[in-house]
Amino acid sequence: MNRKEQAILRILKETAKPLSGRKITTELQHTGHEISERTVRLYLHKMDESGLTLNFGKRGRQISALGLHELEATGIIEKVGFLSAKIHQMTYRMSFDLELERGTVVANVSLVKPKDLLFCASEIERVFAEGFAMGELMALLRPGETIGPAVIPPGHIGFATVCSITLNGVLLQYGIPTNSRFGGLLELQGKEAVRFVEIINYDGTSLDPLEAFIRSGMTDYKGAIATGDGKIGASFREFPADSREVVEELAGRLKRIGLGGFMALGWPGQALLDIPVNEGNFGAVLIGGLNPAAILEENGYRIVSRALAGLLDWERFFHYSEMTKRLQAGL
Repeated sequence: MNRKEQAILRILKETAKPLSGRKITTELQHTGHEISERTVRLYLHKMDESGLTLNFGKRGRQISALGLHELEATGIIEKVGFLSAKIHQMTYRMSFDLELERGTVVANVSLVKPKDLLFCASEIERVFAEGFAMGELMALLRPGETIGPAVIPPGHIGFATVCSITLNGVLLQYGIPTNSRFGGLLELQGKEAVRFVEIINYDGTSLDPLEAFIRSGMTDYKGAIATGDGKIGASFREFPADSREVVEELAGRLKRIGLGGFMALGWPGQALLDIPVNEGNFGAVLIGGLNPAAILEENGYRIVSRALAGLLDWERFFHYSEMTKRLQAGL
């Protein structure tokens, strides 16, 4: 695809309803593309024939599944750093208020068959119970519901967990900026964090590190919950040195409402788990939000997981101990 076609697909991807050629032209012009409506219509006709777009007549066009696939695969070098930018965007967009305990939080989602989730429920609950998940909360989305651009397909449910980026947003409301450095595989011995054995920097990837580790079978949550020895997903953040006392206090408040994501807090200017920090900062290790979904992969169930999938209202979440009951009751 050329850049104009890519731009058209990006515009169609961002909307849930068909767009007319005139509307697409206007959107392109707003983003700096000098193009006529006639040229856009020619591009759209070509993309219809290629299967990249769906033509709904007077209602306009929508991006097709093939179009989404091609858009994801095109311009991968341009997307390096995309994840870092998305983290910043979601941090600013979430609206959760710690004082009022309401608003939207950043959520991850895994598409899974209900019977598969029910089969793995006891082990997933152990991941939460042992403190290897981002807090104690989860949500279940029915077929047809949406989160971000994703739609839960028939025969599946959305297994949603709170993303650790939510903590970035909460801290920002108290004037504390977060430098999200990398996601990695954290080795545990006797349930204690020992070291990072693999890391991927957020500003050098187009894919969430935990998604990559889970898909490639590099995690070991079954070992972590059985013996305390294993490998789990975690991330490394940095905060201004002067904010440590406030961060520690907020971490305690968050844990009390089910958002306990901080695994370790370092000290200003001192390395944490052998990871050096920048001058004037201190480091922190946060639990990965996608961690509970890894149990499904480790049991042989192939799932589609998305970190930072979208924003979900706080009221949709419930304590993990209710999962089995809700699944058995049909949600």
